[in-house]
Amino acid sequence: MTGTVYLVGAGPGAVDLLTLRAARLLAEADIVFHDALVPAPILTLAARAEKVGVGKRCGRHLTAQRFINKRLVDAARQHRIVVRLKGGDPMLFGRAHEELSYLRAHGVRVQVVPGITAALAVAGEMGVSLTRRGTARSVTFVTPRQGAGEKANEWVRAVITADTSAIYMGAGDAKAIAQALLGAGKRASTPVAVVENASRPEMRTVYGTLEQMPALAARTAGGPALIVLGEVLSEAVSAALRATARKARAR
Repeated sequence: MTGTVYLVGAGPGAVDLLTLRAARLLAEADIVFHDALVPAPILTLAARAEKVGVGKRCGRHLTAQRFINKRLVDAARQHRIVVRLKGGDPMLFGRAHEELSYLRAHGVRVQVVPGITAALAVAGEMGVSLTRRGTARSVTFVTPRQGAGEKANEWVRAVITADTSAIYMGAGDAKAIAQALLGAGKRASTPVAVVENASRPEMRTVYGTLEQMPALAARTAGGPALIVLGEVLSEAVSAALRATARKARAR
């Protein structure tokens, strides 16, 4: 093998949230395989590289994972620096373990460059800590998605037992998620935020409660969205409701 494959986290979308190491590797890369979630401004950092879109986004895989794995191995035989660019952090819901295992099995050198995951970017943008003394001591990151042949996903139990939860790739299934959590005993009044396009200029946040979550998610425009729920959001939800009431009175 002549090259090294770097699994690089592109972060939530804002260019200035990339790590310095990620930016340096993009500038030096010979070829970049990127997901559809990676915005164009980040790709411009890889000015000299060949760019190959693999079309993966929120469960809609236009390129089979096994084909991506093979392309990475082939690229490592031809190039010195191969970047596999993933939205958010490559080690969280990014199937990085499959790529790592395949590359190692074929004798390819591989390194991981972490990125800021969406939940941390959302917390920063909202100004709401995911943990809070006396209110929230535990945080869980889950996705309700379950592939064919996979073992049962116990995301509901994880959310029920955590003080704060970040639900990835859930906006499109918000109704089923809300029903599952309510059926498991989660309070209907649990504060919720649905955040679309975190860290980007078009970012949009809507606040409400668990029972309102399907309606909140329906207001998104199709961009990558994260659902956060927990008592840490209570002040933000109350402020949003007051603002809505003021606007209604102003009319």
